[in-house]
Amino acid sequence: MKEPLQIGYSTLCYFIPFFVLGLASVVLTGVWMGHFRGGFAWNGSKQEFNVHPLCMVLGLVFLHGDAILVYRVFHNEPKKNVKLLHGIIHLLALIMSIVGFVAVFDFHRAAKIPDMYSLHSWCGMTTLILFCLQWVMGLMFFLFPVASAWLRASYLPVHVFCGLALLVMSVGTSLLGITETLLFNIMYFTPEGVLANVLGILLVCFGLVLGHLMTREEYRRPPNPEEEALSVHFKTLTDGGSPTTP
Repeated sequence: MKEPLQIGYSTLCYFIPFFVLGLASVVLTGVWMGHFRGGFAWNGSKQEFNVHPLCMVLGLVFLHGDAILVYRVFHNEPKKNVKLLHGIIHLLALIMSIVGFVAVFDFHRAAKIPDMYSLHSWCGMTTLILFCLQWVMGLMFFLFPVASAWLRASYLPVHVFCGLALLVMSVGTSLLGITETLLFNIMYFTPEGVLANVLGILLVCFGLVLGHLMTREEYRRPPNPEEEALSVHFKTLTDGGSPTTP
């Protein structure tokens, strides 16, 4: 009989703040763009540009971070189900990010502003391209694997590292975007400027809590017997032996 999900008090002390920080970042971005920047639209105006930061924070930061942590939260669920949830959340993050990119390019075209002129835009495009590649590789290697067991075992550490690296890149790119917006509008100690700075701090804290949860062994999903057998299989293949070798 499958055991119910069990999460310890110390684990909740980090998972709850992680979710609250991420949700607060999305809400603050919505308030900033909706209240201070004039709201949202899809007509080539500045209101369409406002869709960009909201979608990027929601997709490449909040949803991306949630997708990374599903293996830390759902310890007792079948791994196939957790993989599916991991892939679906990442797909939603990718869709939101693409919508955000289309919004800013559409705004630039309507306002006759050059594309890809800033460090923020270069970092953002690099992050999105690598995120797309990471999702496709995860799909082919783990969710619907077409690679051999040896290749999957070899790629897994790279996949984990790239997921964390992309989260760092997403947070860093968001901070560049916040700074760029504040400098363009020259806001010194105004309510909007303070809100934007608080948003930046929340994004940094969100990334730090995620890094803590991902690097502490006690939060790792414990493998079930079937997964243990698979790990032994991977190890023997990696070492050049046979799965049946004692």
